[in-house]
Amino acid sequence: MTNTILNHRSIRKYKKKKVEKELIEKILEAGIRASNTGSMQAYSIIVTQNSSKKEELLPLHFNQEAVKQAPLILTFCADLNRFNKWCELRGAKPAYDNFLWFYTASIDASITAQNCALEAEANGLGICYMGTTNYTAEKIIDVLKLPRGVIPVTTLTVGYPDETPSLTDRLPNNAVIHYEEYRDFSEIEINKIYKEYEESDFIKKIVNENSAKTLAHVFTEKRYTKENNIHFSKSLLEVVKNQGFWNH
Repeated sequence: MTNTILNHRSIRKYKKKKVEKELIEKILEAGIRASNTGSMQAYSIIVTQNSSKKEELLPLHFNQEAVKQAPLILTFCADLNRFNKWCELRGAKPAYDNFLWFYTASIDASITAQNCALEAEANGLGICYMGTTNYTAEKIIDVLKLPRGVIPVTTLTVGYPDETPSLTDRLPNNAVIHYEEYRDFSEIEINKIYKEYEESDFIKKIVNENSAKTLAHVFTEKRYTKENNIHFSKSLLEVVKNQGFWNH
């Protein structure tokens, strides 16, 4: 499994080959065995294989071809709907209609997604996380008919790879690992941490393709702008409220 983790690549091109039913079940079982809060399993996994349903999801993932090519789409949702109904049927009053439990269930869904991703990759499949899930959560709710108490958190495209992209660079370990306490960074340390990263041919290519001054400008002016951050933050907050996770 260590080799699987260290050789992870985001796959965006897939072969026209279905994922076998037995393998899908194995992947989902790996997800279900993931750690979760209080053994509540406050998540749901929506399995999409139907081409027409994928066509509905495609524009909600900014028309990324992987969504159409991949034979299997897994949408992982924070889900308190099922648990709340069970509590009520047993005469217990649930108190999970608040932001804490959206956050908690989102963590459970994310851990479950990673288990599925690892099992898929360990069996020769490729995966790619769709960050667009959070941007269009309201519309995904409609397409997947998610009831109140259920919010999509992340999506995996899954299938047999039709590409072998290079491993993407990672920052050195001391950029993300802290022992005992958080150790803040000096200007000298920041420059040292990012130096090798910024000087790689891959990163230089990204900067040039975006006609940006530096990689930092790619992030702040091209990929994740303040305008978009505010827009999608407001949109997601409305989803959280409308789906019943904002009772103060």
